[in-house]
Amino acid sequence: MRVISGAWRGRKLLAPRNDATRPTADRTRETLFSMLTSRLGSFEGLYVADLFAGSGALGIEALSRGAEHCLFGEQDREAIDALKANLATLGAAARADVRAGSVLSLGPAKRSYDLLLFDAPYGTGAASVALDKLNRLGWVAADSWISIETGEKEVVEVAGFMIDAERKVGKAKLTLLRAA
Repeated sequence: MRVISGAWRGRKLLAPRNDATRPTADRTRETLFSMLTSRLGSFEGLYVADLFAGSGALGIEALSRGAEHCLFGEQDREAIDALKANLATLGAAARADVRAGSVLSLGPAKRSYDLLLFDAPYGTGAASVALDKLNRLGWVAADSWISIETGEKEVVEVAGFMIDAERKVGKAKLTLLRAA
């Protein structure tokens, strides 16, 4: 697993050794960030939340491309260790906030995020549930972009949000949403 673009392009990322997490494949990340770049133009100065973060590959990719700050939410201990090691290796710890615990246990936001990236376990619907809750807690602004990665046949529906785009990449489906 490598960083695809930006300041850390080509740098290797550690992944947890256990089966509790499923890192987003490089091809899927490349497709996602191409979709986001065409909509955002630039990641410069963005505040990003990488939820169900695993090794942090999505948030680290955003930081590599110029995001100001990324909050990482993850509950698996081995994934958190890999995430922290990745941030330390890249010298990115000062631009990151790692929250250990369930995404559903995150409280009210101190600020809204420009981009929220959800990569929950496939087939659980956890990303949609988390987005609904975090929206009510102030994490989402009217102009925020939301990405949810699911299995290719899953349907994403969250009250108050409309789908901007969907792309299937292998066994994954990427869904970009905006507030309705």
